Amino acid sequence: RYEAGVLTGKGLVYGGSRARTEATGYGATYFVQSMLATKKHSLDGKRVVVSGAGNVAIYTMKKVAEFGGKVVACSDSNGYVVDEKGIDLALIKEIKEVRRERVAEYARRKGSGAHYIEGGSIWDVPCDVAMPSATQNELTGKDARTLVHNGIVAVGEGANMPCTPDAVRIFQDAGVMFGPGKAANAGGVATSALEMQQNASRDSWTFEQTEARLADIMRNIHDRCAETAAEFGAPGDYVLGANIAGFVRVAEAMEALGVI
Repeated sequence: RYEAGVLTGKGLVYGGSRARTEATGYGATYFVQSMLATKKHSLDGKRVVVSGAGNVAIYTMKKVAEFGGKVVACSDSNGYVVDEKGIDLALIKEIKEVRRERVAEYARRKGSGAHYIEGGSIWDVPCDVAMPSATQNELTGKDARTLVHNGIVAVGEGANMPCTPDAVRIFQDAGVMFGPGKAANAGGVATSALEMQQNASRDSWTFEQTEARLADIMRNIHDRCAETAAEFGAPGDYVLGANIAGFVRVAEAMEALGVI
């Protein structure tokens, strides 16, 4: 027996949403930009390291650049590449999305100014902002201590739980702004909801319309997390804020539906 359901991630010709490919990376970047704004900072002029080289990483790098940040390193499962002049997004997209090659190829094709490190940890590269966007548990306590020593200001999780619990504790103890994935990487899920809204209205939104809605959603998620953390006596603790805000929203919905 099959139950009726909802299909998201559809092709554009049958109701799909533009900006879906970019959504998680863009959303995480909007969240980090909002965190920095609370300290009267921004991504503009910041040195950024983004792990990974898939959709989340690539579109995080793109949006960081649009905000004026400079991404100096990205990675894949074999190693990482550093380009002090800033990662050439067009080249990394060609390598990963068209040619389906490893990031080592970036250094070979870019030449002077770029170098590739086999294995190792991308978090050894000094930066102001870290955006772990590859896989779960990729950023350890040891990595976190290195980042803190090198002057990290903010961390935004683009992947699902890329920072180990030890790493999260180290960031929080050091006063580093930390955006947990349950909030920071909500852009993909948010765009699924936008796609359903678009379909319900029998409409086709432009890329710009969808991105503008996504940006508003991510800023609102940030603000709700920040306000909840402050309300419960832990200003700046986005982990606590996200946990409580998420729990309260589910509880309120269950109560409204008569489940509790």
